Amino acid sequence: MGKNTRPNMRFVAVKSESQQAVLVMHRMREQWVRERTSLMNQICSYLHEFGIVINQGRAALARTLPLVAESEILPLLFRQSIADLADRLTDLETRITALNKRIEAWSKQDTTAKALLELCGVGSVTASAAEAAAGDVSVFKNCRQFAAWLGLVPKQNSSGGKTQLGATTKRGDRYLRTLLVQGARTVMLAASRAQKSTQTTSMFEWIYKLQERRPNNVVAVAIAAKQARMLWAIMANQQRQIR
Repeated sequence: MGKNTRPNMRFVAVKSESQQAVLVMHRMREQWVRERTSLMNQICSYLHEFGIVINQGRAALARTLPLVAESEILPLLFRQSIADLADRLTDLETRITALNKRIEAWSKQDTTAKALLELCGVGSVTASAAEAAAGDVSVFKNCRQFAAWLGLVPKQNSSGGKTQLGATTKRGDRYLRTLLVQGARTVMLAASRAQKSTQTTSMFEWIYKLQERRPNNVVAVAIAAKQARMLWAIMANQQRQIR
């Protein structure tokens, strides 16, 4: 069935072998990060059963595990089990770190990914994921369609000629959307530091005004949507230059 018979259907762009290879790295990374989080939660729950409560985060757990291993108050079998889990966690950390370095090296060599790195809050992981996942961005008519593909636009509940916008749709590429929201929080942190030093930009001024009316989670999603639009513009420009 030809494309002209379905004018309103969105066709997926064919990705290059390089883009497919990068996506494989990101799928591996996503799986390992998810496994690391699950393993950390498992270890913390076991420690909690023995009355050891720690703060959230890898740093707090990393400080606690050596103390648990050396504590003679705890049963030997328990310490041995925690040591096995700690070894598995260390292995995952090593693999994720090595994969991040591989992704970073690719991002610095790829022309489009290198251009994306110029955006505040966009690192090598986000830049490479966007460039590989989007494929040929010409399939999107504009930047809003790209943001909608990532689930970063408001859901429309319109009737009777009245337009009502709800929460974001959260449809599309969840992995890339999550990276953009995480990057948005980095931008918010940079804006907060710039405000204290009175070195602001137009982007930061927009964030300050938004923070006066909306909670931080909403602001983060708004920044992510804005970043998605800028990502599309840069990728579209790069692809036009190549052609």
